[in-house]
Amino acid sequence: MSGAVTRIPVANEAQVAQAILEARLVGQRTGLDPAAVARLSTAVSELVRNILKYAKRGELRLGRCERGRLYGVEAQAFDRGPGIADIAAALADHYSTGGTLGLGLPGVKRMVDEFEIESAPGQGTTVTVRMWKR
Repeated sequence: MSGAVTRIPVANEAQVAQAILEARLVGQRTGLDPAAVARLSTAVSELVRNILKYAKRGELRLGRCERGRLYGVEAQAFDRGPGIADIAAALADHYSTGGTLGLGLPGVKRMVDEFEIESAPGQGTTVTVRMWKR
């Protein structure tokens, strides 16, 4: 991330709502088109809700990112929860350890321009997504 980074703790529903709103605002300020802003805020919604559901607490970091002439928004969801034992399985449609439809992380990956995940059992999870201005 370049420039100012907004950090939002995630430990309750009010902070989830704040994170989603902030993602929308940062996307708009960066000049993303309305569809990209909607995808970014939806992706952030899924990521911070995963923090609350699986890790109970974590943090969302939002800011502008640049790569050469490209610029956009980077969002990083970070927690020290139980981690993901099988990342490949977690990125497959309909895989769930939480009794859900199993479309969250695969959906996030499809919504954004770039998706990275790091996780290990007992170590927590960090998901980084980027949306580039077109």
